[in-house]
Amino acid sequence: MFDHFLVSVVVVPPVLLLLVRLLADRLSPRVAAPVVAWSAAGAAAASLINLLVFALKAVAERPVVAHWFGWSAQFVVDDTAHYPWVSWAGVALLAAAAVSIGVTWRRQRRLLELAGAGTDRPGPLVVVADPAPHAFAVPGRPGHVVVTTGMRDALSPAQFVALLAHERAHLAAHHHRLIRVAELAAAAHPALWWVSRHVDYLVERAADEHAATEVGSRRTVAQAIGAAALAAAAPLAPAGLHAASPGGVVPRRVASLLKPRARVAAVVALVPVALAAFSLAWTAEAAWDLGELITAALGRA
Repeated sequence: MFDHFLVSVVVVPPVLLLLVRLLADRLSPRVAAPVVAWSAAGAAAASLINLLVFALKAVAERPVVAHWFGWSAQFVVDDTAHYPWVSWAGVALLAAAAVSIGVTWRRQRRLLELAGAGTDRPGPLVVVADPAPHAFAVPGRPGHVVVTTGMRDALSPAQFVALLAHERAHLAAHHHRLIRVAELAAAAHPALWWVSRHVDYLVERAADEHAATEVGSRRTVAQAIGAAALAAAAPLAPAGLHAASPGGVVPRRVASLLKPRARVAAVVALVPVALAAFSLAWTAEAAWDLGELITAALGRA
C-alpha cells in the first residue's frame, strides 16, 4: 500500500504545481481558473483520502482493535513492514490537515460576513460614501458590487464602467467559489499553496478579459486597473473578495491586456485534470486494498 501514499500524497501535488506553472498562463484565464481550482481540489481530496486510509490502517494495527474484530494485527502491520512509520504519519498528517481546513473554512466565513456587513441594500450596485478608494464584489443571492465614492471619483467615467464590468464578472462566474475551493485545497496540502494563490490571479485575469469584451477596449480596462491600484494605499477588501487592489500582480494583468500571450489549445487543460483524476482513482484502489488486507487478516487471527 505504500505506493499509494507515495503517489497521491508525496508526488502528485508537487507535479500539479509544476504543471500549473508551465501551462496555466498559456490557457484562456476563463478556462484556466476552474481547471486549476478543481484539479487542486481533486489532488487534495486524493491526498486526504489516502491519509484517512493509512490512519484507518494504523488503527487496525493496534492489537486491542484486532482482538475486538478478530483479525491479525501483525498481518496488517506486515503490509508496510519496510515503512513502519507510514501508517502513523498518515494519522499525524490527517490531523494537521483537518485543523488547517477548519481554520481556513472559518476564516472564509468571517470574511464573507465582514464583506456583507452594512451593504444589505437593494440593487446590484452599492455606492458607499467613503473617501477611501474601495471596490469589491460581494457574493450572495443576489450578489452585488460595493464601490466607495473615493474609488468612483478616482476613475474616469469609462474606467468606472470597466471596473464595474470587472466586478460583475466575478459575480457572474462565481469566482468566489473557485477561490474558496483552491484555498481549502492548499489547507489540505501545503504543496498546493502556490496553486491556490495562482487561482487568485487567474480569476482576476478572467474578469479583466470579460470586462475588456464588455466595454470593447482592452486599453481602457488596463487603465482602470492601474488607476484603481494607484488610488489604493492598501488592500481594498478582505482577501478572496476580488477587490481592485494594488500589488505585484497588477503589472502582469496590465501587460496581459496590452500584449496578450499566445495561447495553447484548450485540450491542454485536460493534463492537470487527468493528473488529479488519476490520483483519485489510485486512491480508490488504496481504499480497496485496505479492505482486502483486513479481509485477509481476518483469516489469520
